[in-house]
Amino acid sequence: MKIEQDSQRPQIRRALKTRHLSMIALGGSIGTGLFVASGSAISTAGPGGALVAYIGIGLMVFFLMTSLGEMATYLPVTGSFATYSKRFVDPALGFAMGWNYWFNWAITLAVDISTVALVMKFWLPSIPSWIFSLLALTIIFCINAFSVLSFGETEYWLALIKVVTVILFLIVGVLTIFGIMGGHAVGLENLFYKKAPFVGGIPTILSVFVVAGFSFQGTELIGITAGESETPEKSIPKAIKQVFWRILLFYILSIFVIACLIPYTSSNLLGSGANDIAISPFTLVFRRAGLASAASVMNAVILTSVLSAANSGMYASTRMLYSLARSGDAPRIFGLLNIRGIPFPALLGTTAVGLFTFLASVYGTRIYTFLVSASGLTGFIAWLGIAISHYRFRRAFKKQGKSLDKLRYRAKLFPLGPILSLVLCILVIIGQDLKSFANWDWQAIGVSYMSVPLFLVLYFYYKFKHHTKLIPLESIDLTPTDTKK
Repeated sequence: MKIEQDSQRPQIRRALKTRHLSMIALGGSIGTGLFVASGSAISTAGPGGALVAYIGIGLMVFFLMTSLGEMATYLPVTGSFATYSKRFVDPALGFAMGWNYWFNWAITLAVDISTVALVMKFWLPSIPSWIFSLLALTIIFCINAFSVLSFGETEYWLALIKVVTVILFLIVGVLTIFGIMGGHAVGLENLFYKKAPFVGGIPTILSVFVVAGFSFQGTELIGITAGESETPEKSIPKAIKQVFWRILLFYILSIFVIACLIPYTSSNLLGSGANDIAISPFTLVFRRAGLASAASVMNAVILTSVLSAANSGMYASTRMLYSLARSGDAPRIFGLLNIRGIPFPALLGTTAVGLFTFLASVYGTRIYTFLVSASGLTGFIAWLGIAISHYRFRRAFKKQGKSLDKLRYRAKLFPLGPILSLVLCILVIIGQDLKSFANWDWQAIGVSYMSVPLFLVLYFYYKFKHHTKLIPLESIDLTPTDTKK
């Protein structure tokens, strides 16, 4: 049962500015994937292979963001791509997308608050981990409970710390490559060391596509924020344009600098978690340049990254649960707002799931492992939904004889963009753990690909219960949203 709009009731507030949207999308994609896991990508596929993978995924993300931007400026709603899937493809797909995405971020929230404890142990090893995690969860809850502007402002400054760190890293790295800092110049010799630049051929590059894909997860948050943006028709296109160039610049240049200064054969590049900060490629480069406190500084930066991810996760999952309730796909209570325009029941529900998952990591590791595995590929499934929805949206626009001039923002290179994104997403999902298929390790296959059958269960449950079908192009509702309201 849908919740009807009542002008006397509290409404979602459009308070996020362009600078908030830009930093939210940028901050969502710059985190431990760049600061730590980028080293393992270079170690696996060599510098050339890592660069090819990150450029490929970067282009895919650009097309996905322009697709999302076209829909979000035409129809800026809180539910974003779950609403688009429901409206432009099939209600069953929208239902599955919404719950899939909520589950993803609710579990990621728990992973992030657990990671906070790992990071804090670097400085305070004697204090019990759960204290740090509980404190982090409380802070994140309060930020999201106060107002949408408090969320946006917090995310802006946390993301800015990461951006400044990357800029400083690039400056220090380039100076080190030319020998201005850290001793002798290394030039480009490590790019061609032994089997470099390409190590292991196409199979290893494909495996790094998965690593790169996880690094870029979070850029789609810009679609979730559209419903609370002051001027989505102006803010979203501007944010997408800025984010694409910044991400490509930061990721590609960072990997290039790391590859120049650290040979791909270095065992130090194998660290892949927040607890490996001492051997983070960023830490190693700063140390090489003669910065003795590099590990401590990078640990502080990674702490802000994890808190930023948790903050975004709380926001995204709360808004998705609210949207599901508004459309009748979740309990009605989650569709209610408090006087500040915050979906407080949805916030409480998400926090409860995050807290339960965190407690499971302490007392029931098997449950925790199951939940984390189950959320593993959900971000890529969301990207698939964006590509499919945009393809159908634009085809319906043409079918119904509407002029493209009515679009406030037009995605680039249609239909190549969504089709390429669709193909690459499927490749990344399939390539998640090909070794398990080679060895027919059914347990590993189950752990790696668990998200896919769970998504299909949601999809077919709704489809069979409500007997939904693919919406004909001529019947798709293309009524735009008035963003001035």
